Amino acid sequence: MTTSAAPVAIRPLEAADWPTVWPILRTTFQAGDTYSFAPDSTEAEIHKAWVELPAATFVACGVGGEIVGTYFIKPNQTGLGAHVCNCGYVVAPAAQGLGVASLMCEHSQRQAVAMGFRAMQFNLVVASNLRAVRLWQHLGFAVVGTLPGAFRHRSLGYVDAHVMFKTLVA
Repeated sequence: MTTSAAPVAIRPLEAADWPTVWPILRTTFQAGDTYSFAPDSTEAEIHKAWVELPAATFVACGVGGEIVGTYFIKPNQTGLGAHVCNCGYVVAPAAQGLGVASLMCEHSQRQAVAMGFRAMQFNLVVASNLRAVRLWQHLGFAVVGTLPGAFRHRSLGYVDAHVMFKTLVA
């Protein structure tokens, strides 16, 4: 794991941030190798999934205020499962490998506890995304299940996906 060379501030997403966030998300989702969003998802579909439906959405800003990443937090389930949250993280291509995802995940865990969540679950961590799997494990998440062929990778075909989990509050 590398660490960020410059300070990163994480704050709630503002409406004015969307024109910068959308291209970062679009680039990631079009690659078809880490997220289950259809590569041809529309801006409106992604806005709804990333901003409107979650309980909160955040951006990570570099030293100059530029947006270098974003994440959302939401209940993983409704009702009796709503105490477990789910998050999604995307880092701008130019900021990958600088520790931004790690900082956002650490922030999201603190945010989750503040919001009353007791645990965090990632439902579909693509097994071929070794960088993400290693990072989440480094941050205390365990692979609690593997779903054979559950992700249709754009270049590798059907690959396994992990369910990863971490208890935040005992």
